[in-house]
Amino acid sequence: MNWQTLLSTTPASDYINQKEDHDKQIKKAVNMIKEAGAILIGAGAGLSTAAGLAYGGKRFTDNFQEFIDKYHSPYMSDMYSAGFYPFPSEEAKWGYWSKHSMINRILPEAMQLYQQIYTLVKEKEVFVITTNVDHQFYKVGFKDEDVFATQGDYGEIQCAKGCHPKVYDARELFIRMDQARKDCEIPSYMVPHCPVCGGVMAMHLRCDDTFVEDEHWHRQAQRYHDFLKRNKHKKVVLLELGVGFNTPVIIRFPFEKMAREHKNFSLIRFNLNEAFIPASLNERSVGINADIQKTIHDLLDEWEN
Repeated sequence: MNWQTLLSTTPASDYINQKEDHDKQIKKAVNMIKEAGAILIGAGAGLSTAAGLAYGGKRFTDNFQEFIDKYHSPYMSDMYSAGFYPFPSEEAKWGYWSKHSMINRILPEAMQLYQQIYTLVKEKEVFVITTNVDHQFYKVGFKDEDVFATQGDYGEIQCAKGCHPKVYDARELFIRMDQARKDCEIPSYMVPHCPVCGGVMAMHLRCDDTFVEDEHWHRQAQRYHDFLKRNKHKKVVLLELGVGFNTPVIIRFPFEKMAREHKNFSLIRFNLNEAFIPASLNERSVGINADIQKTIHDLLDEWEN
């Protein structure tokens, strides 16, 4: 099965901002979720930002000041941009990425917002597709087989050339790197090398065509397909959380396409600034343009009433 058959490049030219007030939208969303036979969650970077895993501002300067002071570069404006810095050596590259993994993947506990989402859907048949790489869905209790993390994981590394279809758990290595780092660099003996070709390694993050789609990745892609096939005749809620227009062909456009093609599917879109909904889906959709933290809080309050 080619998971790309689930993608869509159809532009949403009929986007609108829904006119219902916030309370009515919350009630409508709660009713949709309660009546659902299955829920497909689509989660993007906006969800983790709302949960507290912000990449910029004080969280960046508090944790990466030594890198900011050393490199004096426009790249060092936030954690996302810093990942594109042309580090002068492997020791410097892994000095940064080990710290990045510690701050965004290894050290954070299960965030409250993710826990609330799990509480909201745990009694339903649920599947998650996410572009987030911080492992939060797993930390709050979602089963591994129910999560398709399409873009990788901050706790894994791969051959930088993608010479073989395998990824490696690097969490313990990153902890040791973090402890040994001096002047933003790790010792040379800690630099990881590919066990197959002997070349350098890279983070398991999708950035070009060297990204490794290993056996587990393909298994989860198939489970995504199977979930949709199994539930195509049920009332399915497409619960989209913090997905913008960075990579809309993975979640945002496919969710709209599925809602158009299946009259028993409804779309709930939570996004602080990009909650536009196609007008053709207006009656089977909710688009709440507000902070996701507040929206989920209001949703749980309404659920309990």
